[in-house]
Amino acid sequence: MNYDAAVRYLLSLGRELAAPTQAAAAKFDLENITILAERLGRPDRAYPSAHIAGTNGKGSTAAFLESILRRAGFRTGLNTSPHLEKINERIRLNGEEISDDAFAETFTRIQALNEELLAAGKLRAHPTYFECVTAMAFEYFARERVDFAVFEVGLGGRLDATNILTPLVSIITRVDFDHENFLGHSLAEIAAEKGGILKPSVPVVLAEQRPEALEVIRARADELGCPVIETGTAFRIEKEWMENGCSRALVTEKTSGWSIELAPRLPGRFQVRNGLNAVAAARYLQKRGYCISDDAIAQGIAEAIWPGRLEKLQSNPDVYLDGAHNPSAARELAAFWEQNLAERKIWVVFGALRDKAVDEIAGILFPHAAEVVFTQPRTTRAISVAQLAKITAHHAAHFAVIREPETALEYALDRAAPHDAIFVAGSLYLVGQLRHYWKNRAQVAAR
Repeated sequence: MNYDAAVRYLLSLGRELAAPTQAAAAKFDLENITILAERLGRPDRAYPSAHIAGTNGKGSTAAFLESILRRAGFRTGLNTSPHLEKINERIRLNGEEISDDAFAETFTRIQALNEELLAAGKLRAHPTYFECVTAMAFEYFARERVDFAVFEVGLGGRLDATNILTPLVSIITRVDFDHENFLGHSLAEIAAEKGGILKPSVPVVLAEQRPEALEVIRARADELGCPVIETGTAFRIEKEWMENGCSRALVTEKTSGWSIELAPRLPGRFQVRNGLNAVAAARYLQKRGYCISDDAIAQGIAEAIWPGRLEKLQSNPDVYLDGAHNPSAARELAAFWEQNLAERKIWVVFGALRDKAVDEIAGILFPHAAEVVFTQPRTTRAISVAQLAKITAHHAAHFAVIREPETALEYALDRAAPHDAIFVAGSLYLVGQLRHYWKNRAQVAAR
């Protein structure tokens, strides 16, 4: 099977929300991925790993930790989701996306085993899109003999296909409301799903949490005998400042006095907290005997890249991409505006999915915007632009309704003054679509 055929087949299986979730527990569990991994010879056990769950910040934390390990000289694997432009983004070796040929070869091998197991009656149903891609990551990293792999949970944790891992360290980033229809309608319920990644005696790095979430996760950790490293109590931020929209911090480990200066290139004050999750994991690995220098930690944080999250595309006017697809992420984006763009006119190109808390997100973001341009990402999960405007336009001082995202962005670019700032927000699908468009737009302009 060639690359295009492999991608078409995967897409025919459905997308992210076909992954196992609480709401689908009667149909989905970890049985399929476990059977497939067993048939592959348990490639997920061929290398040490870190497993990361949370509502926001898990992708950035994964990028930080992988960057630290690669800077330390390890051959790394990184499995994340969703992708922005191309499915290959989900599987990275030493920071590079899996090639089209390797992707096709790996999927062809996985699909042959799927058919074998289905014919033998060992699988009740064909593995989902997400299960197949997860199995591909497990297998590819094993065949490429990585020294360490970092896995980001797709959705939830407890029933996520990545959760057959027994990692060396688990990380749970900030837990907040998102995917309530799948994970639960209280912080305690959502935290229980995220805490489902904990394994007996495996240490967990735990970001600062609201009390309801902290109580649930700590109780689960106590039950399983997991040592807990709470970043908010294990480390002290001695000094914190901003440089060109990026946060800088001098951090001290309370028990040892060890200190480090964190200087992520990723914009936003919250990135120091995400970086601290990775630092805590790296410090644990150091103590386990992994050869990770302090310089590798500092440089790994400084060099990490995570597209589509406060990603700046140009200046005059500034153009940023930021998913801001749930209320917690929207609050972080609003804080970035207040801290860095208080005197600037802000334009928001906004599209969202039907299962998101769009009115709450709009209520956080739109009061800061001079104008909102409603649009509709190209996915069957998108809320129609007309319905989106009907639900949320009351939060906006001025707005326009333009169905095609590319046209919506050009509308804002045509009207924005050089000192203004334009933000694409509300959906990672929208961000990926316009990120791809921007690359092609720049190439056309350069001809």
